[in-house]
Amino acid sequence: MSFPARITGKKGTETRRNSVVGSNQIPNAKKPRSRPPTNLRDKLGFLQGHLPPNSGPYSVGSMDMEVPVPHPRTFSHIRRDGVHLLRLETVLFTLYYPAAFGSGAGKDPSGNRKWSRETWLPRPRKELAKGYGKFAGIPDPLAIAWFAGTTMFTKIRAFRNSPLARHWPPEGNSKQSGYKIKNKEGPPPPGHAHEPAFPLLFFSHGLGGTRTAYSSVCCEFASYGFVVCALEHRDGSGPRTFVNHPRQEEPNTDERVDANNIEHHEKERERGFDKVDYIFPKDNPLDTSPLNEKGVDEELRTAQIELRLAEIEEAYQVLCDICSGKGEDVAQKNLRREGYVGATSRGLDGVDWSAWKERFHCERVTVAGHSFGAATVVEILRNADRFKQVQAGIIYDIWGAPIKPPREDPRHRIHAPLLGINSEAFMYWQSNFDAVMSLMKEAKEQGAPAYLCTVRGSIHISQSDFSLLYPHVCSFFLKSTVNPQRAIDLNISASLEFLKEVTEGAGKSIIERCLTDEHMLSVDILDELPDDHRPEDEWIAARLKIPHEFRTRFVSRLQRKMKRRRAGNEYNAGDEIWMHFKPEEGEVVGWRGKEASERGQKSSDEEESSIEPEEEPQESYLGCPPSWRSSES
Repeated sequence: MSFPARITGKKGTETRRNSVVGSNQIPNAKKPRSRPPTNLRDKLGFLQGHLPPNSGPYSVGSMDMEVPVPHPRTFSHIRRDGVHLLRLETVLFTLYYPAAFGSGAGKDPSGNRKWSRETWLPRPRKELAKGYGKFAGIPDPLAIAWFAGTTMFTKIRAFRNSPLARHWPPEGNSKQSGYKIKNKEGPPPPGHAHEPAFPLLFFSHGLGGTRTAYSSVCCEFASYGFVVCALEHRDGSGPRTFVNHPRQEEPNTDERVDANNIEHHEKERERGFDKVDYIFPKDNPLDTSPLNEKGVDEELRTAQIELRLAEIEEAYQVLCDICSGKGEDVAQKNLRREGYVGATSRGLDGVDWSAWKERFHCERVTVAGHSFGAATVVEILRNADRFKQVQAGIIYDIWGAPIKPPREDPRHRIHAPLLGINSEAFMYWQSNFDAVMSLMKEAKEQGAPAYLCTVRGSIHISQSDFSLLYPHVCSFFLKSTVNPQRAIDLNISASLEFLKEVTEGAGKSIIERCLTDEHMLSVDILDELPDDHRPEDEWIAARLKIPHEFRTRFVSRLQRKMKRRRAGNEYNAGDEIWMHFKPEEGEVVGWRGKEASERGQKSSDEEESSIEPEEEPQESYLGCPPSWRSSES
């Protein structure tokens, strides 16, 4: 049996090229050429894993932020070692964004001779390696050795604290024109300002994830003009994370943090930070397994999702402050600077916060997540009264077990457009697939467009950096057949096509300018699920099955090369993805018309209310404006 070439996708060397941007401001001088973000670490691919350059027309910058929340609090009554297990004290995230010309060239914004890039394994790296070892059941020395030999020195493809882009991109992307396109500027679309305002996207990681574990997906979105807030959840779903305590000498500490609300061990108070490891459910540590007869630990998972929602609310408020011109205030509160655990000496040095004012859209945002993060997205979409600014959701290979049926309240439904992208490995997990299909139907019943597709030959981690950094592990042990870079491309292409179709304003012009439409969402719906690569039950959701593997892989490679060389060969998106659910003809157009009508009505109502006496807006008990959180939350 020959294995179809369509499952394997394209070679990464043909789909991406090196890229990155730059600019010093010298009167009457040409803007300097950007340089691909490569150094010795990136070139030692045979010694250390490396991440591919970004394919969009923008270079990418990044910033790490940890900001204390106004009202620290606990979630659920679950306690271990005498203290509450789930605590919210600070919110931690990495911000990925389109970078300005000149990023990577000359001195960095704070005057350093060399530009810096964040390491893929967050600091302190040795401790994170131990955390992953504990998560995987591996002794500390072995875990440290493994990461030291593979990815401990890998860097993400974004320049730290780079200036925000001020230009509109030209048409196309670096796949077509090479990284030189990142040095070019396009004219603003008719009716738009000279400087673009970028769309905002929140990303929620899955179990075992961090704020950098999905850096390729986040950087890809940023290279296409998105400001991406990738959270690192402190809910015990990551391998290990550190929560810094604000110091007493910090400005306005008493106003921002009431330390008496949170219990700490004496050791935590003395060292000034908490260490949060992955939480294994008590008496049911493998509640994520498809073969687990006890099912999911509902109490823990529900509490974790509630903490995640609160973290996203807090991060949103921080970004609103930056967008409104209060970036300097945020920088003063930032705990990821020299002297704090997990920080670097550069912190947020050199950032021009005035350039961030009103430069991205806070009024309409997109939420995306992988696995448990996708389950978080579903709960956000069902709470439209609480998350009023969310315009669409993207769920990557959702773990459906923690998702409960919607409440009787008809408002607790998915009312926003929804895109689901499965891995082939998870597609064979029938109960999980049924749960995802029920979400699509739920959105459709509310009149919202919904799509569900599967990337052929992919596994659960194909949407994360792990498949790029450990391709041989994914191929030989987990039986992935899709090229890992192509898997990321397919996910990003489908996501951008989806947002172009279902959203209006808030950055749509940038998507239309940059997107190379591969017509992923035009694929016809399958009549029935294939099962050619369904593994035995003991491996369901974890890996695929490839009959006669050596012969299959060898023959498919030959078939792929012949197909590419064949003259007049036409690309068919159905060769790489399967479609399971999509709107009927006219439904998307109807949705856009409905949204435009509602926005017009809202604008009219706001104009009428503006003549009424103004009242002081009341802050919700979670500390964010009522426009984001409902009073009932």
